[in-house]
Amino acid sequence: MTGLIAMSMSLRALLRGHPLVTLLSFAAFAVGTILVGLALRRYQRRARSLRRSVLVVALSSLLIAVAAAVTATRLMVLSEQELGAFLTVLGVAAGFAALLAVVVSQPLGDDVRHLESAVRRIEMGDRSVRVDSLRGDELGHVGRAIDDLVRRLTELENERSAGEDARRTLLSNIGHDLRSPLAALQAAIEALVDGVAPDPQRYLRSMQHDVEALGSLIDDLYLLSRLDAGRLDLERVPIDLVELADDAVESLAPTAAAAGVRVVLEAGDAVHVLASPVSLARVIRNLVDNGIRHAPAGSTVRVTVTAERGAVVRVTDDGPGFPDDFRDHAFERFTRSDPSRTRQSGGGGLGLAIARGLVEAHGGEIWIEDSANASVAFRVPIPA
Repeated sequence: MTGLIAMSMSLRALLRGHPLVTLLSFAAFAVGTILVGLALRRYQRRARSLRRSVLVVALSSLLIAVAAAVTATRLMVLSEQELGAFLTVLGVAAGFAALLAVVVSQPLGDDVRHLESAVRRIEMGDRSVRVDSLRGDELGHVGRAIDDLVRRLTELENERSAGEDARRTLLSNIGHDLRSPLAALQAAIEALVDGVAPDPQRYLRSMQHDVEALGSLIDDLYLLSRLDAGRLDLERVPIDLVELADDAVESLAPTAAAAGVRVVLEAGDAVHVLASPVSLARVIRNLVDNGIRHAPAGSTVRVTVTAERGAVVRVTDDGPGFPDDFRDHAFERFTRSDPSRTRQSGGGGLGLAIARGLVEAHGGEIWIEDSANASVAFRVPIPA
């Protein structure tokens, strides 16, 4: 034993006298540390527990630090007695460090398991899952990203469900609006073929009216499909919106007179916009025609054109107004303020939907301004 101590002291004295040997020893230790690090990286990729992986890395780092400290002291400064005391202190410190690593890694493992559980529940279709992570590190970012993902998935599923409901409603309404004129056509044709029609000319006029109704419905649906697809090419030219409204009022004057309604235009100076005259004329005619249909006999439908943060057109009638539950979906397809109205008495429920599509295609907006007075307005931008 005395010989080993003497040999160790001689070795330390030799190494203190040869710094190159000490430097090579530390270089070899550094290479060994790198190899251990590479092995730990492979272990981390295959580990099934993040907490265990963190503990292994922490304890490995601690052991390497202890080994490096022991090597350094044996090579350079401490005696045998000093080395024993140093190792004792180092062991106690390593124990406390390992305890700290265990305590600190516990919440990490819990959070990882919580994330895994949340992902599993989302996979099973549970959209009420919320991670609500309070961490500020990468795991917290992942938790917040999962919450955002769940909210977006919920929105998409709601949109898909609403789209499916709208599709079913659309098909039902199309079938209803097609069935009536087709049934009338079939009855008229059978009467003419069987020779039981008392007035063939009146039957033919009725058939012509039904064919026109079918053609109008198909044209409206085709226009809506182009608006939805964004394939409607608008040929925009400078126009006077007051003149366009005046033409619409003049063209619908016979219809208003037949219903006992008066249509008046209230406008001042010209309001010029860059727009498609055909499209905006159709919007105004749709709104005015809608007002005429709902206005009581002897009342007035007013068309107002002003320049307020753009060109604004208002159509107001003296009818009973819009129901409260109609305002939120007034511009949806096949929507009528009075569900009992048919295409013959109340239109096909596409007028306001088409008006919204055409106005929005111009970069404008349309809204119900006053439900009680049945006032509908739309705005299109005025070019600088």
